[in-house]
Amino acid sequence: MKENKDLFLLTTEQIKRNDTIETLLPLFKERAKELDEKAEFPFENFSDLKEAGLTKLVVPHRFGGEEASLTDYLLVQEKVSQGDGATGLSLGWHNGLIMQLRETGKWSEETFAKLCVEVMENGVLVNTIATEPATGSPARGGKPETRARPVDGGYEITGKKTFASLAPVLDYFIVTATVEPDGAVGEFLVPRESSGLRIDESWDTLGMRATRSDDLILDGVRVSEDAWVAKRHPGHGSGPQGWLLHIPACYIGIAKAARDEAVGFAKEYQPNSLDHPIKEVPEVRRKTAEMDLKLMQARHFMYHVAKLWDEYPERRQDLGAELAAVKTTATNAAVEVVDIAMRIVGGHSLKKSNPLERYYRDVRAGLYNPPSDDITMMILGKKAYDPEV
Repeated sequence: MKENKDLFLLTTEQIKRNDTIETLLPLFKERAKELDEKAEFPFENFSDLKEAGLTKLVVPHRFGGEEASLTDYLLVQEKVSQGDGATGLSLGWHNGLIMQLRETGKWSEETFAKLCVEVMENGVLVNTIATEPATGSPARGGKPETRARPVDGGYEITGKKTFASLAPVLDYFIVTATVEPDGAVGEFLVPRESSGLRIDESWDTLGMRATRSDDLILDGVRVSEDAWVAKRHPGHGSGPQGWLLHIPACYIGIAKAARDEAVGFAKEYQPNSLDHPIKEVPEVRRKTAEMDLKLMQARHFMYHVAKLWDEYPERRQDLGAELAAVKTTATNAAVEVVDIAMRIVGGHSLKKSNPLERYYRDVRAGLYNPPSDDITMMILGKKAYDPEV
């Protein structure tokens, strides 16, 4: 086992998982450039993650899983994302959904058990697909235009979803739809092989290209009555959602990779105007310290809030503002860290062959994951002035 130098790796299990991911990082980094250029999903990475048991991470003990804590989950997210941000973010949606279901109990035990068994035995992957062209992020409360119409034996679902992350490998899509005729918003568990379900390969973005967050088209998809697994609450749930910290963990991981790239460059690069590598230049050291300070602040904030979530479940309802603040703090810090890393490396960082160019694009995607900065500020403002509302 490697020497543990990360203050947040405290248990034997955490260190073992970290060591396992360490062996995968060179592969992920090697594949990342081509995956980004071609906007291809990281199939090989996910095969490696499945083999390492990391897609089973949060499945409850009663179904044979590790029932990892929020802190455990974030440590995995951060580390995987150092190898490839798109792989990390994609893994986070799958594991995060299982964690949400585990903690909220919003599905029937029978349905949840069936899914968990399939995750454990068959390696199935699942994600919620809720965003639509007209509604934008579901965190803002827009009602789905996707419709679920009662038919004999179940429902017929028609609509279009966007940002369907993991689309190429999902075994189940959890689709939100407005249910006729009463207008309730339901969540439906839709198998990939359903007739009328197809993927429109529309994903062509600046960053996070390998998530393949394509459009999901549902054209009269028939599902059984028990496919309606839950009623949808505004946003991502009826209360604070700790699992969403996988988002800042991912972008902290990307920023850490950028920091390491810049430090490695500074140790080796020596222009002929100097008799030593640029690591000795005071301004390079100052910039490096600035990166480390921002990462330290973001990581301590995130893992402290995760610790509160894990150890004081009775206080989770009080952590909404902190969870939102972590996301805003960490994602903005990550953007700043990558920018500083590029300033250290200089013009070399703009080359397509340099991973910093990809980190720069990928890390910006965090600004648009939920909750956005304006929602965080609204939450904090309400807490200050309308605490009883």
